[in-house]
Amino acid sequence: MRRLIAHAAARMIAEDGSLDYGTAKRKAARQLGAPDSGNLPDNQQIEEALRSYQALYQADETRAQLALLRQTAIEYMERLADFDPHLTGAVLNGTAGRNTDITLQLFTDRQKDLEFLLITLAVPYHASEHRTADAPARVYPRFVIDDPRAQVDLIVYPAAELRNMKKLQADGSPRRLRLSQVRTLV
Repeated sequence: MRRLIAHAAARMIAEDGSLDYGTAKRKAARQLGAPDSGNLPDNQQIEEALRSYQALYQADETRAQLALLRQTAIEYMERLADFDPHLTGAVLNGTAGRNTDITLQLFTDRQKDLEFLLITLAVPYHASEHRTADAPARVYPRFVIDDPRAQVDLIVYPAAELRNMKKLQADGSPRRLRLSQVRTLV
């Protein structure tokens, strides 16, 4: 049942592009008549199913979209170099599709300088908050840039926090990469 839910969720994510893993797997479970949370696959199973789906049905589209998103990420990482940007999420792990946001984690103690830079970039953006699943009481500043190619999410962490964050995903792949590392992906 977990495998069926994972593949149904992967199809939803690939076709819609705006669903997160948690929403997609709960929706898939309901559609398959298994809303019991004991049958839900983990995110790694969903990611594997998503890679399979994209390879079978969206190979060319996924490759082109991923190249565009990574190039866009590099451009923003270069502009934000003073704030130690790291690429994370679907653009990093290669499962990006249509409607996928670019997620950059910034590590700085100079949030006001970042806000000033965003104003000078002359691109529309708005500010909000970000909470992590493992520490919902902690609130981090978030800026969302409305670039016509893709929405760019900037999540700002204190510079010292990078040392305490997990470096690898459960499958051993990196959780985030710096600009020099992202350039090798393109």
